Amino acid sequence: ARMCGHLLAAALEEAGDLAAAEQACAATLAQARDAGDMNTLGELLTVMAELDLRAGLADAAAAHLREAAQIALQTGIWSTILNVLYLCGYLCAATGRPADAITAWAADETLGQQGGLVWQDAATRRREDALREARKALGSDRARAAGQRGAAMSLATAAEYALLLTAPAPPQAPPTGSAKLSGREQELVRLVARGR
Repeated sequence: ARMCGHLLAAALEEAGDLAAAEQACAATLAQARDAGDMNTLGELLTVMAELDLRAGLADAAAAHLREAAQIALQTGIWSTILNVLYLCGYLCAATGRPADAITAWAADETLGQQGGLVWQDAATRRREDALREARKALGSDRARAAGQRGAAMSLATAAEYALLLTAPAPPQAPPTGSAKLSGREQELVRLVARGR
């Protein structure tokens, strides 16, 4: 029943019936949480994030993507990480972070190909249009570098990157010097700088 609820929510979202998709998704999310069905829960959270993005709710989308990424890291469900990365690209594009969008999409595409997944559909065409806009905003050199960073990521690094992309914005403190990165953020910056 939960799998059918997930498929129904995804089909309604794809068909453009966003209100019905949200209702189906919310009902199935509650069932998945009650049953501890982490696989369905992770996938439903990505559908909710897609609905949030379509509604212009970037903060809600980020929260749903972050929870989906955390679940995928706990369970090892790599297909959910690919969905999260794909949607992180749109989240970053919508929030004025074209380099992060390109990096997330490059990681998603490369890791998907490594897993034997190749799609040529409307979603791929939609992403290509968004990629063109992001590349245009960055310029060819910066866009190429962003793509190379994403293509070089392992699945674990890409999952950590998704967590960084979806982290809630820290409260704004009065400027008192340079911003400090946490130890985890510093480590990820070092890994990305090394192309890992």
